[in-house]
Amino acid sequence: MTRKEQKEERRKAILMTALTLFVEKGYYDTKITDIAAAVPMSTGLMFHYFESKEVLLAELVKMGAEGTQALSSGPAAQAMASAPADQYLKGFLQQMFSYAKEQPWVFNMFVLMGQVRRSGMPEEARSLAASVNSIDFTAALIARGQKDGIFREGDPVLMARCFWASVQGIMEEMAMDKEMEAPDPEWLVAMLRK
Repeated sequence: MTRKEQKEERRKAILMTALTLFVEKGYYDTKITDIAAAVPMSTGLMFHYFESKEVLLAELVKMGAEGTQALSSGPAAQAMASAPADQYLKGFLQQMFSYAKEQPWVFNMFVLMGQVRRSGMPEEARSLAASVNSIDFTAALIARGQKDGIFREGDPVLMARCFWASVQGIMEEMAMDKEMEAPDPEWLVAMLRK
């Protein structure tokens, strides 16, 4: 392994360790020394990778934002875009739950992104997390499903918020209970159907 590869591996270890600790202990109760000890590495060396806990948090939120973007606009999402709205959402959830089972840190990322949106968090990370907007896209999809007679009547934005609140809750439960199986995506999509 080259020096560059080692450095990247160490950086990734810091990020994944911080993600876990931020979710388990909370951002403010996690100290830089806790992260360094868990990696393991010296605190001084960790500052060569990330100059502060705020920078580390912002980097994690960027990862979460990029992951959300990839899931909602990547090649698989583009291929499903012409599908009926209910089938698109079902396929999206299947893909997301499957990926999260392969990469368990994704559950923690959902939890962290939800936490960072709340007031009292560092502003750079908070505004970046707030810029991730899956509601508008989902509301447009729901409106299309309503027009096609697939989804029940109602405010598409409110329905999208309820849909994503359910997904967020499931991801949080799965982050806390590693043995929990993902629910059938059909259950979530059924909340929207007529």
